[in-house]
Amino acid sequence: MPEGHTLYRLARDQSLAFAGRPVHVTSPQGRFAAGAALLDGRVLDEVTSWGKHLFACFGADTLHVHLGLYGSYTSGTGTPPPPRGAVRMRWEGDGPGGPDGLGVWTDLRGPTACEVLTTPEVERLVARLGPDPLRPRSDGTLAHRRIAGSRTAIGALLMDQSVLAGVGNVYRAEILFRHGVSPFRPGREVDAELWDRMWRDLVVLMRAGVRMGRIVTTRPEHRTRRGGAVRREDAHYVYRRTGLPCRICGTAVRTEVMAGRNVYWCPVCQSA
Repeated sequence: MPEGHTLYRLARDQSLAFAGRPVHVTSPQGRFAAGAALLDGRVLDEVTSWGKHLFACFGADTLHVHLGLYGSYTSGTGTPPPPRGAVRMRWEGDGPGGPDGLGVWTDLRGPTACEVLTTPEVERLVARLGPDPLRPRSDGTLAHRRIAGSRTAIGALLMDQSVLAGVGNVYRAEILFRHGVSPFRPGREVDAELWDRMWRDLVVLMRAGVRMGRIVTTRPEHRTRRGGAVRREDAHYVYRRTGLPCRICGTAVRTEVMAGRNVYWCPVCQSA
């Protein structure tokens, strides 16, 4: 499932490509036909993200998209190709160059949610989400209030989007390692000072993810570069490194299912 930095980039790119102009909205698959007819030809104001949710504002109506595990966008310029497969929704626009420009298009496939919401419905949805480290003026102490009052393992709480929005399996594993926290530590044993460090680190890491278009969590001294880019095998400390030696202490990285996903940790660097 895409993590918050990916949705933030999608919102930014869609706003740049389509905002301020009418958008031709269709549903080649047919499952979003009613919503597409409601939005077709209307001017897109902007696209924003909150955690793993996208919100495209068309005046009083908002298109809400949640990609889930299988959703994805494909985009391009010029005349779009004939729809292939189950294209839930297609956008077409004149593009930044205006009516005489190349034009832009994007196709959405396989989302968990693709629906038109009213403003009150959007507000209720957002109210159920925790703070997003990528949103300006987002307050990390709101997440800590939930964490500090819970006996649930911090590794599970970090995946709860009502506690913290936008963090997925990669950021969960890596932020816990970077701060020496066992994923099994109860939330109530994560004090405010420790959480403040973790929150500020998440803000930095996720902003870097937006810039690079990928998640890199290792510090410069723990990675090498190939052609100016961080090698894929050096990008993470523990994520998907089961059985490999910890980059710090050499202990084999372990994994276990937690909150429906594999959690990765070093039993020495992250001892309970």
